[in-house]
Amino acid sequence: MNKRKIINDPVYGFITIPTELIFDLIEHPFFQRLGRIKQLGLTYLVYPGAQHTRLQHALGAMHLMGQSLEVLRSKGAEISNEEAEAVTIAILLHDLGHGPFSHTLEKILIPGTSHEALSLLMMEQLNLQFDGRLSMAIDIFLGKYPKAFLHQLVSSQLDMDRLDYLNRDSFFTGVAEGVIGYDRIIKMLIIKDNTLMVESKGMYSIEKFLISRRLMYWQVYLHKTVLAAEQMLVKIFERAHSLALIRKLECTPALSCFLNNQPGSESSVNPEELLERFADLDDTDVISSIKMWRNDPDQILSWLSRNLLLRQLFKIELRNTPFDTSEISLIKDKIQGKAKIDYEDLHYFVFTETTSNHAYSPELGPINILFKDGSTKDIADASDLLNIRVLEATVVKYFLCYPKEIL
Repeated sequence: MNKRKIINDPVYGFITIPTELIFDLIEHPFFQRLGRIKQLGLTYLVYPGAQHTRLQHALGAMHLMGQSLEVLRSKGAEISNEEAEAVTIAILLHDLGHGPFSHTLEKILIPGTSHEALSLLMMEQLNLQFDGRLSMAIDIFLGKYPKAFLHQLVSSQLDMDRLDYLNRDSFFTGVAEGVIGYDRIIKMLIIKDNTLMVESKGMYSIEKFLISRRLMYWQVYLHKTVLAAEQMLVKIFERAHSLALIRKLECTPALSCFLNNQPGSESSVNPEELLERFADLDDTDVISSIKMWRNDPDQILSWLSRNLLLRQLFKIELRNTPFDTSEISLIKDKIQGKAKIDYEDLHYFVFTETTSNHAYSPELGPINILFKDGSTKDIADASDLLNIRVLEATVVKYFLCYPKEIL
């Protein structure tokens, strides 16, 4: 069978699958599941074009990895074919652990477990199925492989993951501020002292990359209407969890065990079976279950489910300072005056949370600029733009959600 296939990607054009092992991994159900998980969760409620999937993103990151390896080899970096395949597998599978609607339900379905940890568990399971052929890829993914720059290509502040998602998310949302010179950045990559760096000629492209990342966060990823939709989805699952403790809640089979697997509850599902169930869980299960719950006898669950499906989202207010408790209490009193809801259940309808973003964090591993004299500088020190330093600061915003009806 010919496994050297070509995929037509709307962002990059033709993408080549480099090896037969990678083709087999793409064909695996673990990876194909990503085609049923939206890259940007509920962002399509604001940007209707944001319908692309985690599978598309993974393939795009794989493509950029191939381009980066070609550039680095041309500049003298010693990367064997085995290492090239391993680092390509690491970036291809880096998002395996994402649950339905990506980050939105990450802390709800399996509390205390990140998508990175789930990705690792699934990669280890694949390694068993493929007779240990993913061992090097897992070491690179974990940062245990001696050639540290390979891990940087997978996970750092200038990795193939970020280059693809900024470029792809900008393409599908139509937000031009996110467009980055990914091809220019890749051409400027270089290795020195086992570390991934950028030639000084590419410094302005890195500046644009960091600024674009900040703009995309506040304009797309943390758009206030997106936040309102995500919070409504979270509240739906919080209510569903509480109801599932006292009665059987109608939902899809794949979702069923996750409603009963929560802190304080007993479960007969072992970790291996839980991982297998998780590998069968996608956006379809969540939407199908919410469509069932809109007719549930519980008025809180049915109201939240129905309004999310109809895009009747929470009203949301953003501020730079915390909301006063008296203001929140006043809104709760108004809701009680209009609806027969117990006071202890009002947190489903009125709540305040925070969201934060920092576009650049040197402590997570700096983006180093390599100058012609051999010296290196952190991009924040090398750049003559004052706002690069500003991007290091964490920006925190407070938001308050409540039903529009009380207005």
